Formats: sequence, structure tokens, C-alpha cells
Amino acid sequence: MSGAYLYQCEVRHLRLTPVRYGFRHRTYLWLVDLDDLPALPWWLRRLAGFRAEDHLGPVGATLRGGVEQYLAAHGIDVRGGRIRMLAHARVFGHVFNPLTLYWCGYPDGAPACVIAEVHNTYGGRHRYLLRPDGQGRAELTKCFPVSPFFPVDGAYQIRVPPPGERLAVGVTLRLNGTPAFVAGLTGRRRPGTAGALLRLAARYPLATLAVSAGIRFHGIRLYLRGLPIHPHVAIAPTDEEKQ
Repeated sequence: MSGAYLYQCEVRHLRLTPVRYGFRHRTYLWLVDLDDLPALPWWLRRLAGFRAEDHLGPVGATLRGGVEQYLAAHGIDVRGGRIRMLAHARVFGHVFNPLTLYWCGYPDGAPACVIAEVHNTYGGRHRYLLRPDGQGRAELTKCFPVSPFFPVDGAYQIRVPPPGERLAVGVTLRLNGTPAFVAGLTGRRRPGTAGALLRLAARYPLATLAVSAGIRFHGIRLYLRGLPIHPHVAIAPTDEEKQ
């Protein structure tokens, strides 16, 4: 499967306020080149599907086409440069990606930007455009609801260095200048082969369903601890975000 890699990952969440609460879980993610998506044999396709409609973009656009239209709306033309996506694939018809990352480059290999695509459990989707520094760090204002226990407020500090043999992504939410939530994603690269996929799928069965179920499970625990819920106003999608 040329152009594709698998990462065996650990995800860590730590809430710092108003109560301290943390958890971690293991999963696996794909890193794929949008010009060279995995061509899986028929007997493996239920374990890894990549569909444009699982991500933001105009109806009928390809995965790459949707990203390019978003970039064009922000004045960025990568002119056919490489775009790599880190995400869960669709597994047995189900997919949920709390965070999808796209590393976008120019044809000469120079980095153009990173896109962080956030999905919440209410069916909402939003993209943030990142321009990381030399260490892969970027800051941005939060404008999209994720957890019902946090307001749509504050700022993110994000670390998204290009993935290599190791993957190391970090997100810190700051409220009133103080860290309120920290998430980390670390992983080790594996070849995107049928054998590697079968081993990881056996170790982490129904991985995307486990992510959705885990979010709801920890949400219930936080609710039972008495955390207040912040009502979120629906955000109208921009033209490039409409499905």
C-alpha cells in the first residue's frame, strides 16, 4: 500500500479544572497521501475505508479536492504539492475522528500549512488553519464546541510536527491564560501493509466505535461528578465547510 503508514498510538487526556480528571487509551491511525490512497484487497476493505464525505468538503469533491478548496478560500495554492492526512479510517461502516490532521506542502517539499479538522459528537465539523513554527507549534482562538463541559472560549496551543518514525501531537486549551485541558497523541510508525493492518485491527477491534463509546463514557462520569454543562450555540458552516 504505497504512500500509506499505520501508527500504533496512545491518546492521553487530562482535564485540570474545575476537577482533575484524566484517562488514556490505545488505538491506531492511518497516515495517507491524498494522491495515493491505499488500494486494499477486497477482503480488507471493511477494515479501512477512506471516504470524502467523512470529512469536510463540498458535495462530490474528492478528499484532496475538498482540502484544496479550503486552502484556496484562505489564499493558499499548493499547486499540486503533497497533502498527507492522519485519521481513523472507516471500520465496518463506522468512523469517528475527533481530530483529523492534514500536512500540506508545496511541490518543492516546503511546508505550506497544517489543517486541524475537529469533529464533535453532535455531528459538527470545523477546520482550523495552522501555520506552525519551526518546532511545529501554533496558537489559535477556540471557536468551535467540542466538550459540553467547556465553553466555546479560550485559546489552543497546538504542537503538530510532521510525522516520521514517531508521532507526537499535543493540544493545550487555555482559559483566561491558564491551562484547563491537555491532550497528547503519540505513536510509532508501522508499514501500511495488509499484515500490519490485520495485527492492529485484531489488537484494537472496532477502533473507531471504541473512540465514540469512550467519549460518551467519560462524559457520563464527568456529568455524575457534577460538572456544569455549557449550552453551545450552533455555528453556521462557511461555504467551504458545507456538505
